[in-house]
Amino acid sequence: MPDATSPPALADPAAHVRVDEADGVLTLTMDRPEVLNAMSAEMSLALAEQLERAHTDDAVRVVVLTGAGDAFGTGADIGGLDAHERFDVRAMDVTSRMVRAIVGCDKPVLAAVNGIAAGVSCSLALACDVIVARESAAFLLPFARIGFMVDGGASATVAAAVGRARAMRMGLLAEPLAAQEAYDAGLVTHLAAAPDADGASYDDLVATLTRRLAAGAPLAQAATKRAINAATLAHLDTALDRERTGQTFLMRTDDVAEGMRAFSERRKAVFRGE
Repeated sequence: MPDATSPPALADPAAHVRVDEADGVLTLTMDRPEVLNAMSAEMSLALAEQLERAHTDDAVRVVVLTGAGDAFGTGADIGGLDAHERFDVRAMDVTSRMVRAIVGCDKPVLAAVNGIAAGVSCSLALACDVIVARESAAFLLPFARIGFMVDGGASATVAAAVGRARAMRMGLLAEPLAAQEAYDAGLVTHLAAAPDADGASYDDLVATLTRRLAAGAPLAQAATKRAINAATLAHLDTALDRERTGQTFLMRTDDVAEGMRAFSERRKAVFRGE
């Protein structure tokens, strides 16, 4: 993360994305803490553009993706809007752009998960190369609760990380994984426990890992990332296309409309398979 001598963040007030760049580190902060960084269309597009830029910017050695306040992000901002107004194929395409930009970037991308990571925000975190979770964080794919399927490449990345059984648990039952369980399962690379006697903390761990990545050999990092992704996520593009097709169909169903109403009314949805 940028240190105290870093230049001021380049704020995008419309997209709610803070951009800090210093010493080879590009930090992208989702900045809507009042709604737990729920992702608007503008935020998604801004993140996609920044992530794509990082791939070709020689000044960037590592990318850090995080959230402001107490949450990493709670997914797409669906509060109060009808499903057919809010979700269409364009939202899926921007989501796919973000995931492809993270996985396809030659530079390491570190997710600093400071709190709840849900929905598409969880999918983005799990697409990253290094995932640091604060002890109080949790990972949740709640799509099924409103009649959707998982997206953002999660159908591939979760199964690649923790296997079919746990992927089914997260996707079908929408059960959250606490940070410790996610770490034990291999879903995240690092767990930041409460500060120890030496004062080590989540912020210290993120800063240490970021410095190590920024100082690493970029050609070797790029080659390693490509090789591991080829071995574990060879079918990511197919998964994203499959998710796009499935989600596009589901967007038009009565079940999703009911799920959206239930979400707005804070009640349990009643699905009828229609």
